[in-house]
Amino acid sequence: MFTLTHLAIPIIAAPMAGGPSTPDLVVHVSQAGGLGFLAAGYKTPDATARQIQEVQHRTKRPFGVNLFVPQSQRFDENAIAAYRARLQSTASKYGVELPKAPRIDNDWYDDKINLVISLGVPVVSFTFGLPSPSVVAQLQTAGTYAVATVTTVAEAEAAASLGVDGLCVQGPDAGGHRATFHVDDEPEPLPLVDLVKAVSLRTDTPIIAAGGIQTGDQVTDLLERGAAAVQLGTAFLRSPESGAKPAHKDALVSQQFTRTVVTRVFSGRTARPLLNDFIADHEGHAPAAYPQVHHLTSGLRAAAGKEGNPKASPSGQVLGTGRPQTNRQQGYCARYGPRREPSTPLTRRLAAVSHWLRLTGSARSRSAAALPYRDACGDRWSGALIPACRSVSGMSLLALIASQDRVQGFNGD
Repeated sequence: MFTLTHLAIPIIAAPMAGGPSTPDLVVHVSQAGGLGFLAAGYKTPDATARQIQEVQHRTKRPFGVNLFVPQSQRFDENAIAAYRARLQSTASKYGVELPKAPRIDNDWYDDKINLVISLGVPVVSFTFGLPSPSVVAQLQTAGTYAVATVTTVAEAEAAASLGVDGLCVQGPDAGGHRATFHVDDEPEPLPLVDLVKAVSLRTDTPIIAAGGIQTGDQVTDLLERGAAAVQLGTAFLRSPESGAKPAHKDALVSQQFTRTVVTRVFSGRTARPLLNDFIADHEGHAPAAYPQVHHLTSGLRAAAGKEGNPKASPSGQVLGTGRPQTNRQQGYCARYGPRREPSTPLTRRLAAVSHWLRLTGSARSRSAAALPYRDACGDRWSGALIPACRSVSGMSLLALIASQDRVQGFNGD
């Protein structure tokens, strides 16, 4: 069975639901010595099966599939109706008909469990809660490495008690959804490096550190604090292999989007997207109801993506800081203030697909090195947050590794 020690490079491409995590991206990351991850969230079992089979056809290297754990179906229908009414003018602008009733949805969970077992997926991770003990046992019997995503020490202890093989420990600076076990949970602010250390003191289950990882120095620190691998998402978003929408890719390097916030406006769950006018207009009005709010806004987000209008409704997988660019965004910041800012300023930007590490020694004390960003991503920054990036398939992650005893810091400011 797969273990994290099998990775030539302890870099995992985060499963990003909604399109970014394509089979092409997964194949090239795994081929390069890391671990690529498909995101099964929101996909039908048939669509998930096609993607798994494509990856299996193209590589013999390990890869993973991420599944969403079904959510509580208790929600306030009146609150959803009120939010729907608030969104109606925006929907009319885009010619979108909003769902008239909240949608009950378990994301085909049972079918997907059977699917990953029948297709022999090497690694399966869970987000938004824990699988049952019987599901963990089924996966392990089938030779699958089971990973639970956690955001607190208490969640990590609960997951470890199930006997999962790995813990993906997500810190507060993560882009996209926070993986809290309960929809109405507010994310804890404990920095990732401290959370990893705290979890490592409570369990021997291998740890994957995730959320807001920006530099090689951070990677080294996380490995020394107890992580066996690190998981990155934003680093891959602008690569050609990514399935992120063009408007989203452009927003990541636009001077118009230099701040991220934590909000429920897109899905009903707490998530960190780029601050835009949609958030500024609707913050504080979305109920804690997932996936009901997700389905309510999905048509709006799709329409905004087709129109190429990230100001209206981009999804967010990137960490950044800066000043708001519109009056509505300034109003948001006046109302909600710095408490919505990332806990760690982005003083050294992550160069996409450039900080790949080759590790030697034990999981907790390894040496690593990374070549300067221009070797992977050109010779200049093209925007405020991350640079444009060449194809993952156009280079080998191993080829980016320098034989040095320490990680070289990246100066992207």
